[in-house]
Amino acid sequence: MYLQDYLWFLGAILFCAIFSGIASSKVKRAFAKNDRLPCHTGLTGYDTVIRLMQANGIRDISVGHVNGTLSDHYHPTKKIINLSDSTYASRSVAAVAVAAHEMGHVMQKKKGYLFYQIRTALVPVVNFGMGLSMPLVLIGLLLDIFVATANENTGFYIAMIGVVLYGGALLFALVTLPVELNASKRAKKMLLDEGILTHDEMDGASEVLSAAAMTYLASLLTSLVYFLRFLLYVLTIFGRRDRR
Repeated sequence: MYLQDYLWFLGAILFCAIFSGIASSKVKRAFAKNDRLPCHTGLTGYDTVIRLMQANGIRDISVGHVNGTLSDHYHPTKKIINLSDSTYASRSVAAVAVAAHEMGHVMQKKKGYLFYQIRTALVPVVNFGMGLSMPLVLIGLLLDIFVATANENTGFYIAMIGVVLYGGALLFALVTLPVELNASKRAKKMLLDEGILTHDEMDGASEVLSAAAMTYLASLLTSLVYFLRFLLYVLTIFGRRDRR
């Protein structure tokens, strides 16, 4: 039975790896295609962020430049939008779309978007939980084997706390998906409202942002598989104990 579970896990991980590869490739192709299309306003990614901040009354966010391709991100604690080499000075439809997406996150924070708030709150919890989950499983196993307690399931309960903490990564990935989709939705609306892109240009922007969403779906599926594997591993260990 354990071999069948392991083969299932390998098959699921292989599927996730293939799906992630397809998603990543699709993002690169979509960006490369629309990076060749100049924005009619001639705005760069940097200009787009500045224009959208002015239009929405945002005055406490700075714009930085980081190395890499599509490494753009918004850092809420430092109050900075970092634009990558492929976005910062580019005047393409693709670059403008990516820059506006990061502004979408800024607007989520300003407007108090629920899922954004949840994801932000989960960051320290996930970091703490991931570091503590495996030690708790090991402690639970040692208690189960070597320590006689009033409750024979104490070790199992401790191990399951570790599993729940490990599940924080899955919850984070689950919340991230609607956050990213909503940021893209906000980005497209702002680009149209401010006349930065035309309706025809929006087709290219939507293609880039939709392709990017696939990568977050791939991340969610991968997190789900690893969580189920971890849960099954713990249940199998304590299940074998019960059969002895």
